[in-house]
Amino acid sequence: MLRVMTWNIRTGGRDADGADRSERIVRVVAAQRPDLLAVQELRGFDRGDRLAEFAGRVGMRPHLARSWFGQPVAVLVRAPLRVLAAGRVRRPFHHAAVRVRVATSAGPLTVLGTHLNPYSGGLRRTEADWLAAAVRRGRDRLTLVGGDLNTLEPAVDHTDRLAAVPMLYRRRHLRRDGRTVDTRAVARLLDAGLVDLWTARGETAAREHPAARGGDSSVASAGGGPPAEGLTVPTRHGGAEFAGMRLDYLLGTPDLAVRLRDCRVVRGGDADHASDHYPVVADLDLDPA
Repeated sequence: MLRVMTWNIRTGGRDADGADRSERIVRVVAAQRPDLLAVQELRGFDRGDRLAEFAGRVGMRPHLARSWFGQPVAVLVRAPLRVLAAGRVRRPFHHAAVRVRVATSAGPLTVLGTHLNPYSGGLRRTEADWLAAAVRRGRDRLTLVGGDLNTLEPAVDHTDRLAAVPMLYRRRHLRRDGRTVDTRAVARLLDAGLVDLWTARGETAAREHPAARGGDSSVASAGGGPPAEGLTVPTRHGGAEFAGMRLDYLLGTPDLAVRLRDCRVVRGGDADHASDHYPVVADLDLDPA
């Protein structure tokens, strides 16, 4: 089984008031023990030894992409996974995107870790198109896109939720008309053929627990879960710009999605205070090659 995880750790794990959350972050990662970790907002990790120190403490090898305008991102890999290739996606993302290709029992798996533009829906859409193009160029049957996509999920009514967000931040999720909710970035990736692993978890539960199709509510709840379970911001640490949103995603090609065994948002304990985002974790029926 292969475990993948995405997490925005907020400004490199340090706050403007000097508070250092790095110990909590390390404990959360250590508890989940992902084989592949897409991590965002690595402020200061592209200088000195911070990235190497963090990677060493969680027992992983880092592959970092420096940012054009914002903060770096990285994908960390745990042995015995073998890295076949790694590098930055060479487009001017506001933050960055990194590509890491590893060997698995079912063939190469490409992971694209990214953090989309937080301020402009139009620019997020463009960045999503760049990611979709990178997936197409890679041509791997097994591809995963993970990160803070800063985009509300399509096909959900966000009216009430956005009404609770201060206008300064609400604008980030609206089209130019100031009324229409902007879900285009995630929609473009889904239109490109990627599957939302959080949504797919319900289908996985139905396959593994056929009784759920016959009305077993306890099994159906365990597989699909109430919508609130999927929300990734805010945490108890804070996040004034959020009002119960799902902004962090794991998206996979269909051949990867059928190998999904579980997908969940990590809550409680250190995860409540380590960042303003909760991590998202998925277990896949794959093994290192």
